[in-house]
Amino acid sequence: MGVLLSLHQVHTVYGKKIRALRGVSLDVRSGETVCIIGNNGAGKTTMLKTVSGLLKPERGSVRFEGADITGQPAHCIARRGLAHVPEGRHVFPRLTVLENLEMGAYFQNGRELSRAFEHVFALFPVLDQRKSQLAGTLSGGEQQMLAIGRALMARPMLLMLDEPSMGLAPVVVDRIFDIIRRINQEGVTVLLVEQNARRALQVASRGYVLETGNIVLEGLSETLFQDPGVQKAYLGI
Repeated sequence: MGVLLSLHQVHTVYGKKIRALRGVSLDVRSGETVCIIGNNGAGKTTMLKTVSGLLKPERGSVRFEGADITGQPAHCIARRGLAHVPEGRHVFPRLTVLENLEMGAYFQNGRELSRAFEHVFALFPVLDQRKSQLAGTLSGGEQQMLAIGRALMARPMLLMLDEPSMGLAPVVVDRIFDIIRRINQEGVTVLLVEQNARRALQVASRGYVLETGNIVLEGLSETLFQDPGVQKAYLGI
């Protein structure tokens, strides 16, 4: 598998000169699911925003499919096939489910648009049932499904998910992680940021541990799961 996404020595300053990333380097290969685990404030969200173009790195490089996308506008990066589901879902509450999905497919048309709707409704039948319902009236789990579905409407090669289980009931979390597995099995590469380290390592093939803006550990998920430091800090073992 070739490298799809690569970060090399990325430094990003966030807010009032907070150095959120301090030389982050990582690779995501085509077809795999990679997780990033770490405590609040570690820089996980900043990293995803830097990749998707919402933040511009101070220095370092971000490459996607071999092309340098460092600091490019977010809409240009999205067109390349990279979709970002932000923390907190951020659906458009006063738009319907259907309208939210259409927002994710603003550069799709014709047959591709029809295929995108078919794919999303197959993954999330509840969205098909609630097409005309306002997004703001959905449950938290349904809004998370809508946020993921909206990203998938762009037919991405790489799907980045920021804390998809946050604030959801355990049964809904199970459903979300089952869907993440299915999305990956269908050929979409996944980069997952998740504070629930146990679930993240279960769904991912590899992982990175991010602490105060630095990658401090990386490896196969099974290896990280057995690491005493990871067990103590993130798994409650």
